[in-house]
Amino acid sequence: MMDFVYTLLDAVLPFDWLSYSFMKNAFLAILLVAPLFGLLSTMVVSNRMAFFADSLGHGAFSGIAVGVLLGSGSPLASLIVFSIIFAVFITYMKQRSNASTDTVIGVFSAMAVAIGLMIMSRGGSFNKFSSYLIGDVLSIRQEEIAALAFVFVAVVIAWSILFNSLLLISINAAFARSRGIKSFFIESCFASLVAVVVAVSIQWVGILVINSLLVLPGAAARNVTWDVKRYHLISVLISIISGVSGLIVAYYFNMAVGATVVLIAAVCYFITLLLKPYFVR
Repeated sequence: MMDFVYTLLDAVLPFDWLSYSFMKNAFLAILLVAPLFGLLSTMVVSNRMAFFADSLGHGAFSGIAVGVLLGSGSPLASLIVFSIIFAVFITYMKQRSNASTDTVIGVFSAMAVAIGLMIMSRGGSFNKFSSYLIGDVLSIRQEEIAALAFVFVAVVIAWSILFNSLLLISINAAFARSRGIKSFFIESCFASLVAVVVAVSIQWVGILVINSLLVLPGAAARNVTWDVKRYHLISVLISIISGVSGLIVAYYFNMAVGATVVLIAAVCYFITLLLKPYFVR
């Protein structure tokens, strides 16, 4: 199957940077992950969850540490489970605590980082996992692309089911509850989706910049449109364009792919910010 995909890429996109198998793998990974970040980013921005998205990266760091503590060479399973639990717990605390949302998130975010650092620093093993901070999409393997394809399909299906409820909650949470929508359940499901996407992509994107990919596409799209369909479409397009162009630029200039992608997404944001007056009704 992958041989067929490689052959198709060579036929359709005869670029020199695609002549290497690791670039093909990275390109396919970006085509699978970038649309998910674009989709999720719309609700992250609309629901003012930027700080929450940042905390998931910190929670994922602790998930990696837990995997190390359990003796797992590839702590992806513990990373996903811990990230989901962390996301749902923060959602629960947001709704139940009298403290402000950013205070609750800040407390658990700081705690997650501290736990992760404490576990990883035992025996001087931190350096072995420091690559998670920066990420390296060029290291992705064929079997991991297959796993990403499964995650892509699962997230898109879940998104299509949750979208209407999420949109109503983002517009008016009280009205959504009056319509029988269980806001905690819906928000927990959305938080879990974000956690899964963060968990499966963090080793290639990097903890330090992954939050940006959950904010910038949606923020840029919101500058130039108020229509829901266009908002999502533009967010996904910005995410894909940033991902692909960031991969190419990083290849030719020998830079970290994740950081380059984020920088291009930030440039897109500032361009749309300059164009915003022409799109405001």
